[in-house]
Amino acid sequence: MVIAILSCPAMWLMGAAQAAPLRLVSTAWPPFTNASGQPRFALDLVESALGRIHVTSKTTIVSAAQFTPSLLSGLFDGSAAAWKDPERERALIFSQPYLENRLVLVGRRGADVSAKTLGDLTGKRIAIVEGYAYGDAIDLSGPAWKRSRSEEDSLTELLKSEVDYTLMDELVVDYIVSNYPKQSGAKLQIGSTPLLTRELYFAVSRSRPDAQAIVDGFNAQLRGMVADRTYHRLLHVEWIRADIDGDGVPEYVPLNDRPGPAAPTHAYTLFSTQPSPSETPVKPGFYIGGNIYSDWASVPENYKVSNSEKPDPRRSTGTVFRFTW
Repeated sequence: MVIAILSCPAMWLMGAAQAAPLRLVSTAWPPFTNASGQPRFALDLVESALGRIHVTSKTTIVSAAQFTPSLLSGLFDGSAAAWKDPERERALIFSQPYLENRLVLVGRRGADVSAKTLGDLTGKRIAIVEGYAYGDAIDLSGPAWKRSRSEEDSLTELLKSEVDYTLMDELVVDYIVSNYPKQSGAKLQIGSTPLLTRELYFAVSRSRPDAQAIVDGFNAQLRGMVADRTYHRLLHVEWIRADIDGDGVPEYVPLNDRPGPAAPTHAYTLFSTQPSPSETPVKPGFYIGGNIYSDWASVPENYKVSNSEKPDPRRSTGTVFRFTW
């Protein structure tokens, strides 16, 4: 099936004068948000989408305690990375979710990582990064939390047996597995059930006259950014599982059209929506060369070759992580 991925900005923005730059606010939450030159996957994605509709933005980084008051104060036009709540929805127009934060349990090799809820870990020592916006679920659950300075420090504490587990976003785990396959396979046990899931949104203040048009234009870019591999490049992943054609069924999308001879054993899932119990799960297809194929056997052989190109130098800004094993 041939798929044309359309990414038309909102009609208001077509042929109109360039919108005034957006003044955005965020906390430092690497690798999703951070100052320029540091790992900031979410901000990179939002800025890329806005650039396609000729909207520029600048993000000011504030403390976690300052974030919500700053966001709702009128001093800023919105945020590139926000979670929803009723108070914020009254003041802001939210985009479609463009990323999903999924925190999974990571232990030393052989550890029991079968916990389904944070309550299952009562009494366990778990490393989390100081200052991250984990939400109230963290404070209300039973584990003994140990605050670390960074994801790297959390992993070091785990490997030194200073904690029983660390809680990491699935995207960070995907980075570790992809970039340190031997070390992670030998030393880590990774859970498969997210213990905390939150969707991430771009939001613009309702007081801005062009807010709805900007959000509509932003939404129109997202599917095309998966299809043209912008998401892969900015998230540092080889395969993404996402709904390319909008039919509710996800597809596997590789970084390029030369993914190699074998189907992927792992793909980063943008959104973890599960079918209801009455629905029969549908097997994802593969989006390669502008076409959707129902299974790997249907993918033409000329695509099943390894890519020898060097890594794309336009990947997200900043050094991502440097883990010590």
